[in-house]
Amino acid sequence: MSDTTSQPVSQQTSRNLFQQLELDMRLLGMIGAFVILCIGFNIFTDGRFLTPRNLFNLTIQTVSVAIMATGMVFIIVTRHIDLSVGGLLAVSSAVMAITQTDILPTALGLGFDHPLIWVVTIFAGLAVGTLIGALQGWLVGYHAIPAFIVTLGGFLLWRNVGWFMTDGQTIAPLDATFLKLGGINGTLGEFWSWVIGAIAAVLSVWGLWMGRKSRAAHGFHVKPMWAELTVMGIVAGAILGFVAVLNAYHIPSRKLKRMFEARGEVMPEGLEVGYGLPISVLILIAVAVVMTVIAKRTRFGRYIFATGGNPNAAELSGINTRLLTVKIFALMGFLCALSAVVASARLSSHTNDIGTLDELRVIAAAVIGGTALSGGLGTIYGAILGALVMQSLQSGMAMVGVDAPLQNIVVGAVLVFAVWIDIQYRKRLGTK
Repeated sequence: MSDTTSQPVSQQTSRNLFQQLELDMRLLGMIGAFVILCIGFNIFTDGRFLTPRNLFNLTIQTVSVAIMATGMVFIIVTRHIDLSVGGLLAVSSAVMAITQTDILPTALGLGFDHPLIWVVTIFAGLAVGTLIGALQGWLVGYHAIPAFIVTLGGFLLWRNVGWFMTDGQTIAPLDATFLKLGGINGTLGEFWSWVIGAIAAVLSVWGLWMGRKSRAAHGFHVKPMWAELTVMGIVAGAILGFVAVLNAYHIPSRKLKRMFEARGEVMPEGLEVGYGLPISVLILIAVAVVMTVIAKRTRFGRYIFATGGNPNAAELSGINTRLLTVKIFALMGFLCALSAVVASARLSSHTNDIGTLDELRVIAAAVIGGTALSGGLGTIYGAILGALVMQSLQSGMAMVGVDAPLQNIVVGAVLVFAVWIDIQYRKRLGTK
């Protein structure tokens, strides 16, 4: 009799532990899938997938799609879709490439690598992306044209507008300061990476602690202290571990020697210097923080989720859903242009195929990250994790030697499977 009762007791204890930690089981499932994916590819690539070099490259390759995925969360939450994000990225990249290589040197006489070039360039790209996004939102919100049709037209339109702007040519070289925003050409180094990592860990722990105090002050349920400290330790450890991995990727000795020679110095024998945090990753972190604050702490964010949950009720309650739609699509356009900065800087040039198929990657990242296509539900951190899973899957298959067509087949199958899992998960929870 004791044998039959011991297992249910242990299972109940495990459930109680998870309940006390109050961890998001869906998030844990995604993290578990990501870990299994990484371990599997590491085995099939003879240990090359989980090297600091590959993880560094995987990180900077994820940034562009992840930035756009945060905006796609708001689009899908409000029951819309945006198929034009790759084209918007391309036209914004074309505008910035022409601005810094032709317009500013010709019209204003600014020399190459002038300190103002990268600032004006980014401003121009962000302005164009935001205006195009607002235009598409205006057509959707005020003229009731389905977002699918408007953005499908944008998918066909904007990339080709960029092609005509550049006469179909690759534009390079780009401004040196601008290139630092793309990843490997611009990193913080080991010391400042540890500083930023320590600050981020402290702020994360402080945020969790203040959240606990706020809930307690308002009479809401709080976790047991041990559970709160465990979550804080996991978060801080993940941040510092991430920094340690990026610092472990060392600058090649030949490149480091050239850097010393450019300063008129002699490189010390045996010196090793890590790349550290890429500036592009800092941009993604800033975007994630801002978008999370918007979603959870602002009236704009509450309106977005209220509209997605029930558009008719939101409009009857006084929310200007048409203007809200314009704002959401304008924000999406802004994030597409910001992604164009990161993507073109990482590639060190503007190319005609930049952002190709990003529409599918961005939507897939948001959906895999838990954003409900029926609207009303979605998280920023989920979309970023979804982008990381997508990029890991594609990078791993490329390293194994899987052909591009088969890669797309696998990605498509994973997307459908992820949506099916999400539907089953919500059914069990009794949500839509």
